[in-house]
Order: sequence, then structure tokens, then C-alpha cells
Amino acid sequence: MSEPQSSRPPSRGGQKSPAVQARSLLNRLWEFVHPGPDSKRELIQTLTEAEEREVIEPESLQMLEGVLRMAELSAGDVMVAAPRMDLLDIEAPYEELLNLVIDTGHSRFPVFEGQKENIIGILLAKDLLKIQRAPELNLRALLRPVVFVPESKELNELLRDFRSNRSHLAVVIDEFGNMAGLITIEDVLEEIVGEIEDEFDDKGSSSDKSIYTLADGSQRVAGDASIADVNEAFGASFGQDEFDTIGGLVAHEHGRVPRRGEAVEIDGLRFAVMLTRGGAVRWFKVTRSQQPDG
Repeated sequence: MSEPQSSRPPSRGGQKSPAVQARSLLNRLWEFVHPGPDSKRELIQTLTEAEEREVIEPESLQMLEGVLRMAELSAGDVMVAAPRMDLLDIEAPYEELLNLVIDTGHSRFPVFEGQKENIIGILLAKDLLKIQRAPELNLRALLRPVVFVPESKELNELLRDFRSNRSHLAVVIDEFGNMAGLITIEDVLEEIVGEIEDEFDDKGSSSDKSIYTLADGSQRVAGDASIADVNEAFGASFGQDEFDTIGGLVAHEHGRVPRRGEAVEIDGLRFAVMLTRGGAVRWFKVTRSQQPDG
């Protein structure tokens, strides 16, 4: 019995049907009249225009931009730097550990033994409370495994790891294997949805929370600190007409937003970037520029 013949004409040498050719021609014509974005910057501009035409909501635009930015960031860009980490000493008395947990309000703590670089596990605050009801419990038995990630770990990859491992915190190490900082799943999600009030954020946004004195005598200055506050703290005379924050002024002087590890000198002050987040500088380390001997 012969096979039933198809009503569709056979293709010759892989030649496309007239209908497919017509669709392809229409697609090329549409792309010529309305070319798509060729770069991430053009894509963001297209999304911004869509938001202006009320095609998408402002919140959706913020999240989409965050997703695109996150693909360019690594753990080292958004981590909490090692000097700002709150650590627990495994040998410390229970009351001392409990007071630190209460004072800081964190839900998870890296625990070290001997020296702070030697992180042996992660302690959940709720697990520490178990010792109150059962003093015979060994604190070491309550520790959760610690996750170590390199500074170069990409955020989108790190987010997948957090989800698959069901972990919320990782210790970041530098290229030499030293502890560089700490990163949480909240830090990663903030790049998408914006600032989240979590346990690692500084409470309050007043001027007395934007400038801190560090142990070496230098100053840690928030990127969103006002020009007026910086002028008062350093006896500077930066103009306030064009920029409201010190981060905006430094970015203007540098020609772009400086990256972590870069430094910019302005009028006798050296602004070294300590931490960036969401395409902006979160913290500067500010010191006086070295004056040549006269």
C-alpha cells in the first residue's frame, strides 16, 4: 500500500516554505524599523522608556535593572568587610556570647577558635538559647557548617548556591585564602529588590551614623553622607550646589562610580572605596592626602 501523500509541497534542499520566508522577511523588516538593544545599556534605556510610557511599573523597572546589574557583580563587591563582622569566640563564656547576640541583633554568627581568621562554623542565635534550658549541651555540637566563597564568585551563581544548599550566609575569602568578609542571601537579594532592613545594616540614617572613626584614626564615610556633613567633619569646603552626597561628588570627579579598592583624591582628602552595592559606593575610607615635605 502506498504511503499517503502530504498536501504540503516538499522542501527542496532545505528551502523554506513561502510562509516561513514571509515571516522571516517581516521579522527583518521589523528589526530594521525598530532595532532591538545591542547592549545592556541600551536594554536598560529601553526598559526606562517603557516605564515612562507606563508599560511597566517603576518597581518592576527597579527589579529588572537589579537583575542586569547583579550579573556584573561578585561577592567581593557587596560583602560586609571583615572589620565590620561580628564574630563569636568558641571559648567565650555563655553570658558573654548571649550579650553579644542581644546587642547586635543578628540571627547568625560566624564562630572562630583561637584567632578570628579560623572560622569553625556558624551559630544560629536560636540555637544558643537551647543552652539555657540544657546547660549540658556542647556549643560545638550546635554549630552549622560554614560555607566559604571566593571574592570573585559571581552573585547570580552565589544565589543559586544559597538556594540549593539552603544556606543564608557565606564567609568570603580573598585570593590568598584570608578572610575578606561575609555575605548573606539578603545582600544578594538587595541587588534586585533594593535595600532590605536586615541584621547587617546600620540602623538609622542620620548624620551621626554616616561618619565613623576607625581604629587607625581614619574615617569611614557613607556614600550617601551629605556634603554638609563631610564639610563639617573634615573642615572641607566642597560645593553643595551640584551634588547632595559625597558619593555623587566623588563619582563626578573620578568620571564614573569608583570600584572597590580604587581611591580618588579631592582637595587634600583621599576617598578609598571600601564597599559598593547596587552600582553605588556604600562606604569610603577617608584619610588626609600625604603632603610633600617642604
